[in-house]
Amino acid sequence: MLETSARLLRLLGLLQTRRDWPGRELSDRLGVSARTVRRDVEKLRTLGYPIEAVGGVGGGYRLGAGAALPPLLLDDEEAVAVAVGLRTAASGAVTGIAETSVRALAKLDQVLPSRLRHRVNTLDAALVTVPVPGPTVDPSTLGTIASAVRDHHRLRFDYVSHDGERSVRDVEPYRLIHEARRWYLFAWDTRRSDWRRFRVDRLELRVPSGPRFGPRFGPRPLPAEDLVAYLSSRTTERYRFQAVLTMRGPASEVAEEVPPALGTVEPVDDTSSLLRIGSDSLDHLAVWVATFGFDFVVHEPDELVGRLRTLGGRIQRAVDPDTTAGRATVGAVRAVPRAPEAGQPTDASRGAGNCATSPHRPAAETERTPWSNVSPHEPSTAPPSDASC
Repeated sequence: MLETSARLLRLLGLLQTRRDWPGRELSDRLGVSARTVRRDVEKLRTLGYPIEAVGGVGGGYRLGAGAALPPLLLDDEEAVAVAVGLRTAASGAVTGIAETSVRALAKLDQVLPSRLRHRVNTLDAALVTVPVPGPTVDPSTLGTIASAVRDHHRLRFDYVSHDGERSVRDVEPYRLIHEARRWYLFAWDTRRSDWRRFRVDRLELRVPSGPRFGPRFGPRPLPAEDLVAYLSSRTTERYRFQAVLTMRGPASEVAEEVPPALGTVEPVDDTSSLLRIGSDSLDHLAVWVATFGFDFVVHEPDELVGRLRTLGGRIQRAVDPDTTAGRATVGAVRAVPRAPEAGQPTDASRGAGNCATSPHRPAAETERTPWSNVSPHEPSTAPPSDASC
């Protein structure tokens, strides 16, 4: 009887590892005849497991979806992974996930063998999870969106943009994205005829009185085979402010200081790189770029230059309270436009002759401009930024 029970558990574990199992392969794995496999399958069905027969040469079996969740058979590493995942879920961005995780973990702890419980408790004692404040999303909203992605149903929802503007969107959903503790919907916007990324915590689904979802749609090709690389290249577009700066440092070193969720770094040469970074706050941008540990030049936006000057003055007054307002000015922060692309108008054609990188300004004067954004002991000698042109 013990041998039969162990075999049933082994059979159930195999059925949970993949969708379809040929009958002959199950016989080989269990070391029994095909007839014994059929009997064991019937015993599992009697216990309430929805095991379906699969047609084809030799036949086979699959574990179907039942009305209740059957017991899961996990190996040692899987059990530890699930336990650790539940313990760290408290810092997630899903509403109520902490309480739900605690309930699930309590059930798991009851059935863990002592050797595994010791491993999990050791990890738990050494693990510190720091919750990150911020908006959360309802798990039912994620489930509804995921179902629409799977079944290719269009979605309609009310959306609030970063500047508070409200709109109604009609989209073809393709992916749910979890990045930097936030959830995003990647979808084709039918009215704007373009790919868009929406923050899930800013949308409210419109559920019609009839069908639960909108009409079905035919899937279109994604904008890139490597969706992760594509989304990374468009990191700053979801923020209210996007900045472009030249950093005086190799791209490999600058990239170590810039979180991927904030911006992207492109090499210019061996000693400099181009940083594209975004934020919903200009003050945040000013602090970030000033603390990355590299000298830099601001290309855009013009408003960032003023915030950097203010930040530099505030820092100078903090370390030298007797500094006059004029001496606290950050004289080396200037907006320097990027070199125009082929066929694009130059600064001269825009009437920017008095700007920092004007073609009419002597090259030597431009080269004397320091890359640093703080010059604490000298009055400002820098020419006006593009914001004053």
